[in-house]
Amino acid sequence: MPYIHIPKQLREPSRVIESQLFLRPKRLAIFEACLIGLISGLAGVLLKLGVGWLGSWRVATSTLIPALILLPAVGLLGGFLTGFLVERFAPETAGSGIPHVKAALAGVNLSLNLRVAVVKLLTTILAVGSGLTLGRQGPTVQIGASLAGWIGNLMPTSPDYRRQLIACGAAAGLAAGFNAPIAGVLFVVEELLHDVSGLTLGTAIIASFIGAVVSQLLGGDSLNLNLREYQISFLPQEIPFYILLGVLAGLLGALFSKGIIAGLHFNRKTLKLALPWRIAAAGLICGTVIAALPENFRNNTGLREFLLTGEASAITSLIAFIAHFCLTILSAASGAPGGLFAPSLVLGSALGHIVGILQADSLGVGLPVTYALAGMGAFFCAVSRAPITAVVIVFEITADFKLVLPLMICSVVAYLVAEKVDSGSLYDRLLEFSGIHLTKDKPAVDGLSDLYAANVMQRRVETLSSQLTFDEVIQAFSRSHHRGFPVVENGKLVGIISQTDLAKASEQNLSGKTLLKEFMTAQPIAVKAKDTLSEVLYRLNHYNISRLPVIEGRHLVGIITRSDIIRVESDRLSGETTQGPHPEPSYVVYQTRAPQVGNGRLLVPLSNPQTAPALLRLAAAIARDRNYELECLQIITVPRNSSPSESAVRTTKSRRLLQQAERIIRNWNLPVHTQIRVAHDVPHAILETIRERHIDLILMGWQGELSTTGRIFGDVVDTVIRQAGCEVVLVKWSEKLLATRQKNEFLTASSAREYASTEWQLNAAGIDDAENSQFVTSNSSATPETEFSSPNSDIRAPELGLHTLMGLHRWLVPIRGSYKQAAALRLLPAFVAASALSEIKLCQVHQPSVAEPSRAELKQAAKFIQGRVSCEVIVTAVCAKSVSDALIDLAQNDQCDAIVLGASREGLLKQVIQGNIPEAVARGCDCTVILVRSAS
Repeated sequence: MPYIHIPKQLREPSRVIESQLFLRPKRLAIFEACLIGLISGLAGVLLKLGVGWLGSWRVATSTLIPALILLPAVGLLGGFLTGFLVERFAPETAGSGIPHVKAALAGVNLSLNLRVAVVKLLTTILAVGSGLTLGRQGPTVQIGASLAGWIGNLMPTSPDYRRQLIACGAAAGLAAGFNAPIAGVLFVVEELLHDVSGLTLGTAIIASFIGAVVSQLLGGDSLNLNLREYQISFLPQEIPFYILLGVLAGLLGALFSKGIIAGLHFNRKTLKLALPWRIAAAGLICGTVIAALPENFRNNTGLREFLLTGEASAITSLIAFIAHFCLTILSAASGAPGGLFAPSLVLGSALGHIVGILQADSLGVGLPVTYALAGMGAFFCAVSRAPITAVVIVFEITADFKLVLPLMICSVVAYLVAEKVDSGSLYDRLLEFSGIHLTKDKPAVDGLSDLYAANVMQRRVETLSSQLTFDEVIQAFSRSHHRGFPVVENGKLVGIISQTDLAKASEQNLSGKTLLKEFMTAQPIAVKAKDTLSEVLYRLNHYNISRLPVIEGRHLVGIITRSDIIRVESDRLSGETTQGPHPEPSYVVYQTRAPQVGNGRLLVPLSNPQTAPALLRLAAAIARDRNYELECLQIITVPRNSSPSESAVRTTKSRRLLQQAERIIRNWNLPVHTQIRVAHDVPHAILETIRERHIDLILMGWQGELSTTGRIFGDVVDTVIRQAGCEVVLVKWSEKLLATRQKNEFLTASSAREYASTEWQLNAAGIDDAENSQFVTSNSSATPETEFSSPNSDIRAPELGLHTLMGLHRWLVPIRGSYKQAAALRLLPAFVAASALSEIKLCQVHQPSVAEPSRAELKQAAKFIQGRVSCEVIVTAVCAKSVSDALIDLAQNDQCDAIVLGASREGLLKQVIQGNIPEAVARGCDCTVILVRSAS
């Protein structure tokens, strides 16, 4: 076979791509700008053709079927289908889409991808074509930006230019919608991006130009204005009328914006209809009103009536203005996908036509057409608060220089009046309604100013006590890969020790018994949990350090490093988001606070009054063992169409449950905080609480059965396991322990059961016999008295109430890997402290095909536990093909009361593929199962 020489460049294509693309990001950005302009232009043409076809069919059919029947029916059906598609596939496509793009360009983590573009395209065609008085030009901005975001993710674009490429898509979309490339660029710079850097302008101009060219070639003129037969003029004596037009446009434009916001609040607080029904109702009303108007208005714009025929009277223009004003507010407030550009131009033209007729009757020197065109720019400016874009967009549509001066006068006056009446553009108000606040003093390019140290910090911090000796500190550094440790006393930050400090201490020939507090760096530089990442990064750079402790008051709650900031910034720039909009934040309607004296916090979400007492007592045992404060949480859910902060809820039952929790916890002399949150969904409310309250461990109940396909434990628990940065403990109580019994029956059943500390015998079926090692010997058996007076606990029996914890005697704990890394073992002393006559069995399960592992680690784990509890500890090794089957057999044969399973986050995520061991164990045996997931 002949040898064919392959050039080195072809053998290493990745290196070629890297040299040609990554090392030349500006060239790549220009190429992508061209591609974005082309695709955005095609999308704009497709949107125009789709709206035109559906609208033409609607108007033509209304001549065959009575308009009062057809138009409302089409509006109703089209609106409902639009709302269904938006709610089901892309909720972020509701509305015009421009606020969404503006927030994304300002650094808010929102979705801009192919899914958003496709759904926006289809739903806008349905909404506008069905007769809702909205425009198609606004949605092209979101469609173009979404396509740009999609392209930026597909191709190897430098993250520095991804934001500029999204701006390119927005500019190209607007240019394609109006055939106005200059206005597209100016709108992005003036309203969305607030950035005039060379690269932003260059790429935006290229994309806008290409988008307008494609739209012009394939879709024709945007508004089809034929003004050649009208001679536009401007005379000085007309200036008072242009000022009057500007004042009216400013006042009515501000009223228009306020009306839309008021309509949104009405729908959220009063109407409370689902999105499909809201849009369907708006379509029904729009169809009915349009059917009652003259036939010329059924194309939804009325521009020809006002601008081309010149035959409309002042009364006709006034009726058209009022109708479009009200119907546009109704349509926009319903959440229908559609823009406000075209309606603003229609309203401005109607208002200008009225003023033009007034001027013609008074002076008779100007044409109403000129005032109609000037009114378009004035009203558009009053709504968007973009005067330069308003002037240029109308100028590009008409291509008449004589119109520039009237446009400038009207637009500037309208802008000043509107700002005086209601400061801020409509898009800013819509963002504020959605809970997104963009401040002008924060540059849009700063992606770190809206993230806080609490969002990024590592909550699990390795700390050193100030009472450690110099030799012990050296050993701590030798066992860890960290280059520094915070130094704490009673959970409060008192200093920091780094390798540099250690080297200086060594040079001073300090004694090995010297305490850490004598050579540490006292009063270290730290940041608060509410400080922004910009502030954190500034301090890291200013003081030339690699890590900063994060404090709340004087308590250490985390640590943040440069690597943490780099990771978050990379995720932010990559634009990776989850599908759908971010859920609205939960709202705290009730809370109580105790003194902040613990070393950490343990969160207990409460929902089931039956299991709450047992869960709280287990939480109290853990909190006392670790010197934690307790945080009890009750969550009240409300429908998605209701805002948590504005929903009226009844908290009587929730407060009663929390008050019961406070009484139980106070018997343990522990600080307890309580709160009630109103939320759309439970897991996000729990995660918000974990972040805001700096939770170190969360204890939750678990049903023990899989509730959702593709999940590990079910929606709520699965979300917490995946996203919570703290330790997670799940408890599935045994049904026989939770059953309501009479005290005497329980005592009889308990006393009848013998708990002699003899060696446990294993069932030989499917399990190899293994040598058992017994460390503690006791011949005492349980009696009714010992059932309620645990030798391992100083808790009074009457205080326990339920027999749940007291009934947990025999504990089965499987061990895998190093016991030092096992979070379950560290919690085991707290678990058994509340039970009577506890016996602990540590087991190790291995496959038949694998040689029996060394038992040294298992014996060391037993000694580790023995030094922390005063009960019997037994170890054994088991050979079985299935870990879950082996544990179930052990639990059943030895009559275990509780199984404690431990796993890391990564290990639990593998359960989906390799089999859900905790769920199988919980389902296969009738004992209490406790699952401990270590902190990330």
